[in-house]
Amino acid sequence: MGGTDVTDGWDWRQPGGTPAPAGQPAPGSLSQGPQGAQGVGGGTTSPGSPAQGPQGPQEAGAGTASPWWSDALADPWRDPYAPAAVVVPAAPIGGGGEPEPVSDPDAPVRPGLRQVVLISLITALLAGSLGSALTYAFLRGGPGVPSLGAQSAQAPALAQRKPESLAGVAEKLLPSVVTVRVASLGGTSEGSGFVVSAEGHIITNDHVVSGGPGKATVIFNDGSSASGKVVGQDPESDLAVIKVTRTGLRPVEFGDSDALAVGDPVLAIGSPLSLTNTVTAGIVSALDRTMQAGEPGGPTRYYAAIQTDAAVNHGNSGGPLVDGGGRVVGVNSTIKSLVADGQEAGNIGLAFAIPINQAKRVTQDIIGTGKARRTVIGAQVGGTGVAGGGVRLNGVEPSGPAAAAGLRTGDVVLRLNGHPMTDPADLVALVRKYAPGSVVAVEYRRGTARQKASVTLAADAK
Repeated sequence: MGGTDVTDGWDWRQPGGTPAPAGQPAPGSLSQGPQGAQGVGGGTTSPGSPAQGPQGPQEAGAGTASPWWSDALADPWRDPYAPAAVVVPAAPIGGGGEPEPVSDPDAPVRPGLRQVVLISLITALLAGSLGSALTYAFLRGGPGVPSLGAQSAQAPALAQRKPESLAGVAEKLLPSVVTVRVASLGGTSEGSGFVVSAEGHIITNDHVVSGGPGKATVIFNDGSSASGKVVGQDPESDLAVIKVTRTGLRPVEFGDSDALAVGDPVLAIGSPLSLTNTVTAGIVSALDRTMQAGEPGGPTRYYAAIQTDAAVNHGNSGGPLVDGGGRVVGVNSTIKSLVADGQEAGNIGLAFAIPINQAKRVTQDIIGTGKARRTVIGAQVGGTGVAGGGVRLNGVEPSGPAAAAGLRTGDVVLRLNGHPMTDPADLVALVRKYAPGSVVAVEYRRGTARQKASVTLAADAK
């Protein structure tokens, strides 16, 4: 081997057997022994030759970190007398660019726009949730107060207020119903009425406007008012017509009072006891309920009325009675009460309305001629009913409808169009319900024989 030992760094000796002192090689170079010998990998250079730096020629493996050499100084089993050749990579020459910047983790970070929006949104949601919770707790009455009632997913069908419901009918009719006030020397009379034409005609009761100066104040559903003039009135049928000058009026729709049946639902609308826009509900309790009414010294009024149990009081007079379809079928006119004479009467579930078929006919007569035609049968009645039923004819006009049908004085009328006669007022009220020219079936008794006749009713000559 030419006197040159080969070592792997574990048992390297200088020539002559003297161990080389351990030393720290310069960074980026090979360690150099005291004799100038330089170990590179497992080879040597000639003694005394200068050490080759990183830029000088090297043997194979020079400048490359070797696991045998790089940790030699830290090896506890290494021969302490053997020098170690530790390869340390040299720093790059010529500059490798600026070092990569490193951010300070403790430095404050400025929030971006997205973070600001997100934080604001979360804050708003939290505030809204807190407000809702506080509101719910407040509405419940505070802690310890139970929640009342069951929760429902949607309103029941009756609360949806369809047009055919009672609420829908009331909403439809209320704009057409008015309050009527008439001032006179005796005080102020108040009642109700309803619009029947776009020209401003209003139906009410005769007893609402009677005794007045022919003028009235009409108050509408929205609280506005207008002056009205009494066009005409018929005391015996208890109907009157007022006209106001006003645009945008909504006339009511008329029903057929002859098509009503007992048990049909109805509404009464008006101003009872000055409580305007009041709606009460009931049913048709009876039909063709005949009665005679009137104040002492005043005209006698006859009704073949629609009886209802809808609550009607003073001030409802002249207001409409409405069927389940929102059509007017009657004019509320009078009530029955248990109070004594001179006391204020109140509702006990017995109210009466003029059939609208009769009221419409009378109204058309009043608008057209200023007065109403009165329907007659051409016979006089009086006194009381006949024992066993029926109404006796005290006189028959020779040229009247009854005489033309073969009736005579003294005959007892038992039925008119199937309605039994028990009191003279029954015959008068039922006859006036029909229009002139109507043909009615009359069942009567002459002596002991029962007979039938068809009578064509006529209008009063006056």
